[in-house]
Amino acid sequence: MKKISIFCAIILTQMSISQDAFDAMRLAKSQQFGTARFSALGGAMGALGGDFSAMNVNPAGSSVFNTNQFGVTVNVLSQENKSNYFGGLDNANDINFDINQAGAVWIFKDTRSTDWNKVSFAMNYEKNNNFGYNLLSSGFNPNNSVANYFLSYANGIPINEITNNNFEDLNYREQQAYLGYEGYIIGNQLGSTTQYQSNLSGTRNFYQRNAIQSLGYSSKLNFNLGASYKDKYFFGVNLNAHFTDITRSTTFSEDYRSSPNHLTTTGVQSLRFSNDIYTYGTGFSAQFGAIAKVTDALRVGVAYESPTWFNLNDELQQTLNINCPDCGTKPNSFFADPELKVIYPTYKLRTPSKATGSLAYIFGKKGLLSADFAIKNYSGTQFGPMQDYINVNNQMKTDFATSTSEIRIGGEYRLTKLSLRGGYRYEQSPYKDKTTIGDLSAISGGLGYDFGSFKIDFSIMNYNQATQQQFFSQGLIDRANVNSNFTNSTLTVVFEL
Repeated sequence: MKKISIFCAIILTQMSISQDAFDAMRLAKSQQFGTARFSALGGAMGALGGDFSAMNVNPAGSSVFNTNQFGVTVNVLSQENKSNYFGGLDNANDINFDINQAGAVWIFKDTRSTDWNKVSFAMNYEKNNNFGYNLLSSGFNPNNSVANYFLSYANGIPINEITNNNFEDLNYREQQAYLGYEGYIIGNQLGSTTQYQSNLSGTRNFYQRNAIQSLGYSSKLNFNLGASYKDKYFFGVNLNAHFTDITRSTTFSEDYRSSPNHLTTTGVQSLRFSNDIYTYGTGFSAQFGAIAKVTDALRVGVAYESPTWFNLNDELQQTLNINCPDCGTKPNSFFADPELKVIYPTYKLRTPSKATGSLAYIFGKKGLLSADFAIKNYSGTQFGPMQDYINVNNQMKTDFATSTSEIRIGGEYRLTKLSLRGGYRYEQSPYKDKTTIGDLSAISGGLGYDFGSFKIDFSIMNYNQATQQQFFSQGLIDRANVNSNFTNSTLTVVFEL
């Protein structure tokens, strides 16, 4: 196999990569991790407080603590993805071990005759998303080829801009046209210098296979300040630093077959199109919350989380490998490979705000019941600078739901030092069509034991979610139906300081 090396450089360009709704949604939507107690109760701790992850729901929860504490959480996330693409069935599994939470809280009590009897300061680091997964989809597509992806970028571009410029001097659209043209996937129409056609015409069966390997995370670091008034009203604020680091490698393969079991004998027989994208950046958000003891048993809470404002960066490498026995002077197998890592300018992403109302009833030392209700407007998700992302921002306004709700319910029963816990979580789809990403239902359970100077908690949470995965954002937009099953096992140790 011979490799045609066209360029060899690492460059900085002043052009944008083609971000889409998928890129925005993976940061706008978060998985539910956190401490084992929080997870076991289904995340329904907004009116309870006294837990590090509860501060992520309602920052007033820090002032419910009575002693200085330090906590750390480890989890094992198991994921199974089952895919159906034009009747082709595939299965991929992944297991991730992580330290997903670590935090500390310091309590300062005022014994003087003041109604403000307690001040709290806390720091908590927590994972919002774990992007480690594998996904495989394959099947015979009867209608559509990846040639349509390259055509969707190429049409309208003069042929001399593709053939007479260096790859690093092209913008993203022109680069995609370049790969398709140099790979003999598309060619210019007879008599036209700006219109193109597929070279994959004729009687062909398109066998397609898309493999995704993803690694990375998004996380949040809280800086929390809380206060208690008469030990009856609790207030808190979080200033949050966000971090994200994601590597996503996709390999799309397409075979051209005269029959299901035989490759074509002329023209391009098969291709492999690889995209390796690295996304990283930081963000900022703020949260405000309050909890009130209506009675000794009944508590209510309200909280607001601002949008998160991200500054993000992308690095992209692309390779197109083609097998073709009669593509001019090219060898039978060759690469259209610019051998470049393209580093794009920093761009912005604003994710939605969130409002949460909470209610809890405490049965003395016997146990509790708790519920949270949250509302989120995904249609407010936006890329920036605005003038560069008009189309995708308008598309997200059209596709994303304007108001989604999330319900979390949890209960705990105490047997002296042993606590038994269970929870349920339901979250509506962030899409209006409810099929691109389906509704989510999760059940959880766990237990905890109080040793006095430290506590150990354990939980298991399981949920399923159906999604539809496009291989590309345009041109080839056929979707694979994916059913994902998640099992998250969590262990937390909390020490009194």
